[in-house]
Amino acid sequence: MCCFFILQHQMIWYWIKTNRLIKRVFSDYVWDIPTLEKKVYLTFDDGPTPEITTWVLNQLTEYNAKATFFCIGDNIERHPDIFKEILDDGHTIGNHTFNHYNGWKTNTADYVNNFEMCKETIGKLTTDHSKLFRPPYGKIKKLQAKWLREKGYKIIMWDVLSADFDTSVDPKKCLENVVKNIASGSIIVFHDSVKSFPNLEYALPKTLLFLKKNGYVCEAIV
Repeated sequence: MCCFFILQHQMIWYWIKTNRLIKRVFSDYVWDIPTLEKKVYLTFDDGPTPEITTWVLNQLTEYNAKATFFCIGDNIERHPDIFKEILDDGHTIGNHTFNHYNGWKTNTADYVNNFEMCKETIGKLTTDHSKLFRPPYGKIKKLQAKWLREKGYKIIMWDVLSADFDTSVDPKKCLENVVKNIASGSIIVFHDSVKSFPNLEYALPKTLLFLKKNGYVCEAIV
C-alpha cells in the first residue's frame, strides 16, 4: 500500500529511473530495456490525433527513428487513416484502453472490457497482434496486471517522462526532463495529444537532434 501511495504523486515519475526499490517491487512491468548498445525507445501515448500524430511521424522520419505508439481505441476508430500511417511508417503500436481508463478508479471487469474493445478495434485494421500495453496514467491494479500478463501482454512503463502533458511545465523544462535522464535502454514517454503539443512541438525535435548527436538509435518496442 505504501508504494501505491507514493506512486499517486505525479512527481514520482521524474525520479523513477533512480529508484531501484520501486522497479524491484513492480518487477513484472517493463521500465526500461537493458542493453549495452546506445539504443532508446521513444513512446507516444493517447493518439492517434489529427495533424499532431502526422507531425510526429514526419519528425521521426526526418531522423530515421522508430517508435511505439500506445493508442486509445476511440481515437483509432475516429482516425483509422492516421493509425494506418503509424504502421505504414514501420512503427509498433500498443493498447492504451478504449477510453483511457484509470485502472485505480475502475473495477477489473470494466477495465478488461475496455482493454478488449481497444484490442478489437486494432484487430479490424491490422493483423499485427501487438502484445504491448501501457496503462493510462501509469495506474493499474494488481489483478488487472495479472490478467494482462496471463494473456501474454507486456506492461510497458517508462524510466524517462517528458511531462509534456503537464501545463505547468514549460517547453524547456520538458526537454530537460528527457535529455538529462536518457541512458541506453531508456523508455521515453511523450504524448501525441492536443494538450501536450505546445511542449511536444518544442521538445521532440530537440530530443531527436540530441539523440543523433550523441550516437543513440531510436528503436520500436516489440
